[in-house]
Formats: sequence, C-alpha cells, structure tokens
Amino acid sequence: MQSPNSMPIPRLEIRNLRRAFGDRMVVDDVSLTIQPGQVTCLLGPSGCGKSTTLRMIAGVDMQDSGEIYVDGQLICDTVFRIPPERRQIGLMFQDFALFPHLSVSDNVAFGLKGTKGEKRARVEELLAKVNLEWTIDEFPHVLSGGEQQRIALARALAPRPRIMLMDEPFSGLDNRLRDGIRDQTLALLKDEDTAVLLVTHEPEEAMRMADEIALMRDGTIVQQGAPYNIYNAPVDKQAVAFFSDINVIRSTSKGALTETPFGQFLTPGLVDGAPVEVVIRPQHLKLDFDRGGKGPLPTATDGVAARGIVRRARFMGNESLVEFSMDHDGSDLKVTVPNVFLPKTGTPLWLTIRRDRCFVFPV
Repeated sequence: MQSPNSMPIPRLEIRNLRRAFGDRMVVDDVSLTIQPGQVTCLLGPSGCGKSTTLRMIAGVDMQDSGEIYVDGQLICDTVFRIPPERRQIGLMFQDFALFPHLSVSDNVAFGLKGTKGEKRARVEELLAKVNLEWTIDEFPHVLSGGEQQRIALARALAPRPRIMLMDEPFSGLDNRLRDGIRDQTLALLKDEDTAVLLVTHEPEEAMRMADEIALMRDGTIVQQGAPYNIYNAPVDKQAVAFFSDINVIRSTSKGALTETPFGQFLTPGLVDGAPVEVVIRPQHLKLDFDRGGKGPLPTATDGVAARGIVRRARFMGNESLVEFSMDHDGSDLKVTVPNVFLPKTGTPLWLTIRRDRCFVFPV
C-alpha cells in the first residue's frame, strides 16, 4: 500500500464533506485521514456535526459534496456510492443493539460468512479476547451493561472490518466500569489493526483513547493534532474551555504589550487599544505564601503577585477549589490546590500565575 518514497495510504480519508439540512449547514468542509491501527477522536459539543459525519462515512446518510476513500479507493462521492454493507466498516453505538432472541454466539456470528465451524472459531477467539468465553451460549438479558458492551465490540470486530466507527459507545456505562472497558476496547482494536473514528463530547475520553483529536465546532474542524498539542496549544479561548474550567483576565494591547495585575504579556501584531483576553486554567494559578506580594522581584515564570479575597472554598476529593474576588477590579478567579485547603471566607491571599501556561488571545 506504500511506495518507498511516498506517504502511507490512509485506511480512511474523507475530503471536504458537507451536509446541510434545509438552511442549516451541519457539516461544513470536513477533511480527515486515519491510518491503520490509529484512533482518531472527533470531539465536540452536542449538535456540532460529529454523528452526521459518522453516518456519511458509514453510508447511512449521503453527503451534499465531498469524497470518502478507504485504502485509497473511492467508496462514495455525490455520484458513485458503495452500499454500507460492502464498505467493511464496523459500527458501535451507545445502544448495544444486541438481538435479545439470539444467543451471544449467534449475536457475534451475525453477518459472518463461512462454515459453521469457522464461525464458531471466530466467535470463540473474540470472546476470549474480551474475557467472556463463559457467555457463549447465554442470552444478552443475563449480562451486565459492561458485558453487553464487550459482546457488541466482539460482534462489530467479527467480520474483520478495516474501519470502526464508534458513536459515544461508553456513555451508557457507569464510571466504575467505563475506564476498564475503554482500555480493553482500545487494546483489542489496536491488536486487530483497525482504524478507529470515535465520536464523543467528553474531553477526558478523547485524551484517554485517541492518538489524534479533531476538535469540531459548528460543523467544522477548528483544530486537529495529538492530545498533548491540542491541550497545550489551543487555537482559541473556546478550545481551552472545552477541556477545563478557565479564568479570563481582560485587558487591552499597548505597544505590543498587554498590562495585567500579574504583569505584562507580549501581544505583537495588535494595534493599540485592541481588546485582549489572557486565559489560564485554575490549576496554573498559584498561592504565593512565601512572598506575600513583597520581597524578591517577580520571576519570568510566575510574574507579579496580585491580591485576592477568598469568596468560597470547597473540597473536591483530590483537590480543593478556592474562589477569589481580586482586589484590582473585583473580578472572580478560581484556583485549584492539591489536597485539603479550605481558607475562611474573607481571607486575603496573594496569587501568581504560571506565565508559561497562559494563553493570550485577541478578542
């Protein structure tokens, strides 16, 4: 599938997909490539076009424009269309969709071709991989939700699809089960060398499972890359806010600098008076116990200390969340502190910020 001097051919490639319902553009010029064994997550809020993109790839909905390729071969454009059952694409949804009147063996074997013995061997192989060999002659109603999800995974993988499309597949499971089943699913998909496109609105799930994240908003992909890069080099304020709570400090640019209570930030390319937002996550604000706003000069990392008054403090389990009203303008800032830290309401404290963890965006 690859010549010596060329890039590998993607297992799945979509080019410039568009889909509108009436006057509303639901998917607008979406392009993606996924290699064999790669997990790409289409991440975004509800209604941003994720599931519609998945349905077009699966063949259950038609795009208005754009092309879909599998292993370099066109499977669908606005004229040519291979039917869904011939695309070698597996599907997994939040609803496990197991047939209640069929045994686990018959559910997993559904859609398989070959002799009875060949089908049985494939079923046994997959049930062993999901540690559910004992269920082979059981019916779905006797299984837990987590067990049913693993059976659904085995059924989706049974015909050896080249691509697996997963639409919020773990959202119906409780938190106690979810992490373990996600990890087992990911290991099995990679073992089968399947290209995976996972749709979710949960950033934690995307960070945990994906090799690459495509962040989607209002029908378009606004940023795409490895989870580390998406998290640490967000394209705008909304991208920062999608992954965590944020604090926003508002100011204006002057002479390529923006003045804040925590010191100056570089804002090259902006005209004087341009509004600017400095965005920082709560975990990157620090309480300045040593300096108390005085003493040594500010460092390049922590900047200048600013004083705030505690409004509320809550213990969240692994950390404490402390909310401040800042002296300089009365704005509210949130700080997370490891372990238990519950200062009384009205306590004055000095804060500094991790300048290397701040994001500066023009408004």
